[in-house]
Amino acid sequence: MEKLLEVKDLCVSFGTHGGEVQAVRGISFDLYKGETLAIVGESGSGKSVASQTIMKLIPMPPGKITNGEILFDGDDLVKKTDKQMEKVRGKDISMIFQDPMTSLNPTMKIGPQIMEVLKKHQKLSGSVAKERTIELLRLVGIPMPEKRINQYAHEFSGGMRQRAMIAIALAANPRLLIADEPTTALDVTIQSQILELIKDLQQKIGMSVIFITHDLGVVANVADRVAVMYAGQIVEVGTVDEIFYDPRHPYTWGLLASMPSLDMTDKAELLDIPGTPPDLTNPPKGDAFAPRNRYALAIDFEEEPPMFQVSETHYAKTWLLHPDAPKVELPEQVKRRVRKLAASFDKPVLAEGEA
Repeated sequence: MEKLLEVKDLCVSFGTHGGEVQAVRGISFDLYKGETLAIVGESGSGKSVASQTIMKLIPMPPGKITNGEILFDGDDLVKKTDKQMEKVRGKDISMIFQDPMTSLNPTMKIGPQIMEVLKKHQKLSGSVAKERTIELLRLVGIPMPEKRINQYAHEFSGGMRQRAMIAIALAANPRLLIADEPTTALDVTIQSQILELIKDLQQKIGMSVIFITHDLGVVANVADRVAVMYAGQIVEVGTVDEIFYDPRHPYTWGLLASMPSLDMTDKAELLDIPGTPPDLTNPPKGDAFAPRNRYALAIDFEEEPPMFQVSETHYAKTWLLHPDAPKVELPEQVKRRVRKLAASFDKPVLAEGEA
């Protein structure tokens, strides 16, 4: 497969009154053409900062890229000026944000907001831009698009607003779509529809997708590969099957064990990860997850682990994969949760006769 995006040793920090927050600490990953990569982790893990840095949307200052490369089709975006990035944003790379109400312009009708992108990047105007706008609204599943183009964001439901945001993001036929927690503010039913919509549109258009979320469950049927982030670093990356059925990092175990499923009968089955993420104004020595890791080794508190290769597509940043480390099996709680989650993926939200 051909690479579309290569992020190499990316470091991003923010200057604050309390010190310099090292939000992203040396992450590297690739994205292939037509692929969906999910980046998951707790709030504050650095996943949104990483995704927004790709489009150079972080405010600079206080933010700054202190190291690394972001190669998009071989072109380093880090070296581009804001003026040069204007030709990339929306046209080659688009983004869907978490809350469409803060992203859509409340003073403009939905139609003109989409046509604005078509005029800037596709050089369309007049009736052609209007027809294309109607096509896009129909493509993302908004009923009566001829009527909706003349409505404002407050006249749309939450799900429809998010669909309108997707229409804006797709207007210029981007090669990369970044979806930053696009379903967090939606109810479960609409969440499922939006996930299926993104998956369906990706297959139709052939674009690559980076999906940002704190919930492993929502990416199970969407992503091809998953990167797990903790304390500004990628601690595990692999295919969906490798991350769900053969996780190797204790943090990934914790995320899996804390995920609810539809058929949970015992609240005790749902586990949490003890402690809190570290203060990134002063990152800890060694493995940042060590204080919360019940399987931590002495070396975890002294030396940062490298990325160990598990397979051609699977890597994990934990000393437990060192040849001399004691053997630690996947915790039984995690095995039970994965089995239940796998079973729940194939079940409808409402059983037959309940609707």
